[in-house]
Amino acid sequence: MPGTLSRGAVALPLCCALLLTTAACGGDDDTQGASASANPSASPSSSAERQKLAKTRFVANAGLAAGATYQWIVKPYRAGKFKKGADGRTFAVVKAGLAGAFTYNRLKAALNNAQGDPLLSKAVAPLTAGIDSLKDLGTKFRKGEVGEGDVGAFESVINSVKDAGKSAGAEVEDQVPSTSQLGG
Repeated sequence: MPGTLSRGAVALPLCCALLLTTAACGGDDDTQGASASANPSASPSSSAERQKLAKTRFVANAGLAAGATYQWIVKPYRAGKFKKGADGRTFAVVKAGLAGAFTYNRLKAALNNAQGDPLLSKAVAPLTAGIDSLKDLGTKFRKGEVGEGDVGAFESVINSVKDAGKSAGAEVEDQVPSTSQLGG
């Protein structure tokens, strides 16, 4: 029993020291946060900065959506990978399903980003319904129930988003996401 008492006597001050150190570290973070909020250049407060960031984020998200669509939906479909009995069909279909869900997610994010830029938001506003129509196609791909019209829907929406971005000065280029990004 004397060993238990001495362990408790050591553990209690050690725990207190850790708690005080943690609290002190938290205090430093609060101080830094306060100084950052007092410094207006620490965040994009100007309208021009917000618009630039909106376009940059739009281009990044739309580019990832376009790259995923082409790499894992359009290209395999045209190569005949989704046909019954095709070599590697299961893998291609699963990847297309993931790419479909990923594309929908990135396009929704791109629409959100576009709201920060007046010209860009006007250009992409008509595309909302088209993007929403892609919502369940990822599941359709995973089940292997995909047709020419489904692939065409992805291509059409991606091309419309690219055209809208270009008309607003935010040119979108395909960026193929990694497989780990698809699984997200």
